[in-house]
Amino acid sequence: MPILADQHMHSSFSADSKAPLKDMVESAISKGLTHINITEHNDFDYPASEMFPEGTWDLNVDSYLYELLSLREQYKDKITIGFGIEVGMQECSFRKNAVLTRSHEFDFIIGSIHLVNGVDTYEPRFFEGRPVKEAINEYYEAMLRNLKQFTNYDVLGHMDYVNRTVPGGEAAYNSMDYKNFTDEVINILLENEKGIEINTSAVYKRGMSQPNPCIDIVRAYKEKGGEIITVGSDAHKPEHIAGAFDVAEQILLDCGFKYYSVFKDRIPTYVKL
Repeated sequence: MPILADQHMHSSFSADSKAPLKDMVESAISKGLTHINITEHNDFDYPASEMFPEGTWDLNVDSYLYELLSLREQYKDKITIGFGIEVGMQECSFRKNAVLTRSHEFDFIIGSIHLVNGVDTYEPRFFEGRPVKEAINEYYEAMLRNLKQFTNYDVLGHMDYVNRTVPGGEAAYNSMDYKNFTDEVINILLENEKGIEINTSAVYKRGMSQPNPCIDIVRAYKEKGGEIITVGSDAHKPEHIAGAFDVAEQILLDCGFKYYSVFKDRIPTYVKL
């Protein structure tokens, strides 16, 4: 049975998307999905730039929720629409994130690391002037610090996100070089009953051979006893919804998963593959 729930997507309520929320919902319906979680970005303290002025990444949750509830009612007989958010974790934003995630009745919260010491790891300058391994070590060190102090999330987003812009491309990143970090991350997730996602964006958008995280990390999570795993396209455009879900399904099966997780009211249910 194909995966029918996309648990990670964005609309124009996120700073990096122009897609109307209604278009995202209608695309999901047209692709036969039965459940989606909208997970708009919120990245407090994102450094201001000409492209992204100060506060651009601070989500207007009330406006977002108002439209989501309207669409939920409009399409209630066609699809289940979850109220989610993707929280950018930074040490300087810990208290703000804690308040935000307690202040609304989200169905699903993704915790992600985008910024490390004020620089988005998606930007090439994160790697400039130093060895690649030093930069990636810094990314995982920041992830560990954040996971040890912030726990109000459900799954860790795109764990090895840092590999999307590694100089030299996908071949220059070997997850086994960072296994000491990723194993510790997985241990923290399991201790706190948190899950991971398979984020397919790198496959359909960047032409990479594996999603985030790569199969080695997914397998390690399963071997250590992990069961909570969602699948998300991280779509920012309607046509990208459920992109490369066939790749995600095969990875789940290859790693021994018989189910994937779908969140509602912050509680995972398990859907058979």
